[in-house]
Amino acid sequence: MNRIIKPVSEEYRKVSLDFTEKVFAEFWDEKEGSEVRALVEEIRSKKYYLPELDLMMTDENGEIIGYVMFSRFPLEGKHEDELLLLSPAAVKTELQRRHISKELIEYGFCLAKKMGFKAVLVEGNPMNYRSRGFRTSADFGIIADESVKLPDVSCLMVKELEKGALESIKGVVRYDMYDSLT
Repeated sequence: MNRIIKPVSEEYRKVSLDFTEKVFAEFWDEKEGSEVRALVEEIRSKKYYLPELDLMMTDENGEIIGYVMFSRFPLEGKHEDELLLLSPAAVKTELQRRHISKELIEYGFCLAKKMGFKAVLVEGNPMNYRSRGFRTSADFGIIADESVKLPDVSCLMVKELEKGALESIKGVVRYDMYDSLT
């Protein structure tokens, strides 16, 4: 299967929303699917949105098989030109465990680094992100606000795109800029 990675074009905006909602609904439930869709729509409407880092992977027929979004993320009103949030990441259910998300995320890292970003923040299962170089963010002075409901402190992770970048990026993670996360 040929895999093509590219930014989401106008033609794929709704298709990518439908795809992401379906993947999360199949894995979790319909409510989670709707919430993730709302988050993508909200990020796309905010100043933190980066169209060039709203990425999809298609097969040779143009069907979406994977999706990831990186967006600017401020910590306490700072670092939005250095720090990105990776959310969401979705892979067609029957194609999971075939390195699709890995390829998309690594491609996003390369683009982000070229754009001058220094680090990426993600919330999720550490088992899914450690192999991509993510480490517990609290170890670097990036902690979750009490309003961020984490199952464990290790579920908020960060990855340096530039060596030593996290020496100067510190702060409290809040999602108050997104209604769909509060």
